[in-house]
Amino acid sequence: MDRLTHFDEKGRPKMVDVSEKKITLREAVASGIISMKPETLGMIMNKQIVKGNVLEVAKVAGIMAAKKTSDLIPMCHPLEITHVEMLFNPREADSCIEIESKVKIRGRTGVEMEALVAVSTAALTIYDMCKAVDKGMVISQVKLVRKSGGRSGEYQAKRF
Repeated sequence: MDRLTHFDEKGRPKMVDVSEKKITLREAVASGIISMKPETLGMIMNKQIVKGNVLEVAKVAGIMAAKKTSDLIPMCHPLEITHVEMLFNPREADSCIEIESKVKIRGRTGVEMEALVAVSTAALTIYDMCKAVDKGMVISQVKLVRKSGGRSGEYQAKRF
């Protein structure tokens, strides 16, 4: 592929026509990290944040965001997502939470953007629920970890 698919021959934005693509099982996994003060992580893990159970709310937010991706990203197709899974891995030694999303579909286009939006929204939800005690939280390393299905085949991110 030697050109960007979301632009026509004159450089104008366009939605890619996926009408002729085969329906296949497609999956994408994305991850990201939200770093915070050790005290904030402790409050999250001990369910001491007054707004509620932070990770459960972030899980629901990530799932909802995956389903709404086409409302946020202009050239994304509205998709009939078949599964969204959100995982949270608190890392006490690094004072952070690693967030992972897995999104599946049987369709004509991939779900990479849905997985990335799910991770980003879950991280933003954690920030929102904890900002009263830690405005210095940092969201970083949001990336596609792997994807499968479709014409472009498999992708696996390289480890750094």
